[in-house]
Amino acid sequence: MSAADSGAAPHIAILGAGPAGVAAAYKLGARGFRVSVFERAAGPGGNSSSFPVAGVICDYGSHRFHPVAEPAVLADVKALLGEDLLLRPRHGRIRLGGRWIHFPLKPVDALINLPKPFAASLMLDAVVKRFRKAPEGPATFASVLEAGLGPTIARNFYFPYVRKLWGLAPEELAVTLAERRVSGSSVGRILAKMIRQLPGLRSPTAGRFYYPKKGFGQIITTMAERAAAQGAEFHYGAQVAGIEIEGGRAAAVAVETEAGRERVVADRILSTIPISTLVRLTGDAAPAPVQAAAKALRSRGMILIYLVLKTDRFTEYDAHYFPELSVPISRMSEPKNYSASREPAGRTVLCAELPADPGDRWWQMSDAELGEAYVGWLEAMGLPVTCAVLGTETRRLTHAYPVYDLDFQRHFSVMDDWLSGLEGLMTFGRQGLFAHDNTHHAFAMAYGAADCLDAQGGFDAGKWAGYRREFESHVVED
Repeated sequence: MSAADSGAAPHIAILGAGPAGVAAAYKLGARGFRVSVFERAAGPGGNSSSFPVAGVICDYGSHRFHPVAEPAVLADVKALLGEDLLLRPRHGRIRLGGRWIHFPLKPVDALINLPKPFAASLMLDAVVKRFRKAPEGPATFASVLEAGLGPTIARNFYFPYVRKLWGLAPEELAVTLAERRVSGSSVGRILAKMIRQLPGLRSPTAGRFYYPKKGFGQIITTMAERAAAQGAEFHYGAQVAGIEIEGGRAAAVAVETEAGRERVVADRILSTIPISTLVRLTGDAAPAPVQAAAKALRSRGMILIYLVLKTDRFTEYDAHYFPELSVPISRMSEPKNYSASREPAGRTVLCAELPADPGDRWWQMSDAELGEAYVGWLEAMGLPVTCAVLGTETRRLTHAYPVYDLDFQRHFSVMDDWLSGLEGLMTFGRQGLFAHDNTHHAFAMAYGAADCLDAQGGFDAGKWAGYRREFESHVVED
């Protein structure tokens, strides 16, 4: 007999305390569900958490909470953080053709600073677009983006950038990546975005982002604290070791902690861990084709290099983007410029995002070696480090980005179809749905998942299918 059948509050087990898992606990706890969250790390947030490096609060790379978040999500985040949630101006720049251009693009800046040959080619692409023949053969990321943007920006910006991020040629990537990752997939859309930056046309939040005073992770930790106050139980240092499948239903979760192994029975299991990991945890219950698909689905890793410098601020910019293949890093952020913090005085941190996988030569290097290489890359980009380097730290992520290669959809669908047919189990979140999404998208997934459970723990599959269709329209905000 389930807890719901006996009249008790339904018991929901949530796997993972990243943004999606925490948001689901927050919403379900508010409705009176008994919620247990299992997270292998020492605290909530996953790759969206924050931590100190030499006294500077840092994130796992560049994180922003975007004003385009769903109204209910944004309202909750504002209510939770209050005055600690800052509305900050975006002030980044991108290197194109050896020149620095403000990013997001601004009309006047682009007109003045874009290399003249680049700008002329860009305008020519827009003029001849209607006469360009459609590419032959199956559509790929490369063919769709070049048809929409034209050769100039596709070949000089997006193609080298995605090759760096995913380690694959643009022709080896699926069309879905262009739909989910590139918000400005045509010259017209890019120009429209630029025009909306003009005085008199811009909204109060155009070119701005929300960011907490104590780092991006403050959003997740605050929501987790509120969920705990509502009764949700968070079990940290808890490694999910297996999922029991009996008669087509997820019957229990095996969890390992310092105290030993525990069998957790719940009315429903909500998983936000990587979908391929979830399949492997079901063991032999998963059919051979599903197990093969789990092995075939790939994620891209990332090394985050934190360079500690003896200076108050390195540049005025919050982020630098490096699409050129001549430098291995894809983006650099300066955390103190996100929160406008002046503390600690005389010290700042530069965070570089270096796409890499376990086994790559970068992965084998020590922190000191990576820090030395980082200084050299900055020098090559015209950003010499003239102050003292106080140290280097790194964080290494094995699942930074899902790889949308030409076969990913087939592998994902095999797993998704089988998991969706199991009673008592739901997978969602960025890792759970193998999605290129922002944190506000992960919150929206969690809110949708919670909305599909009734007071007795029953699941509305039709409503969830509707939410899944909405999730497919999510486009990453850069």
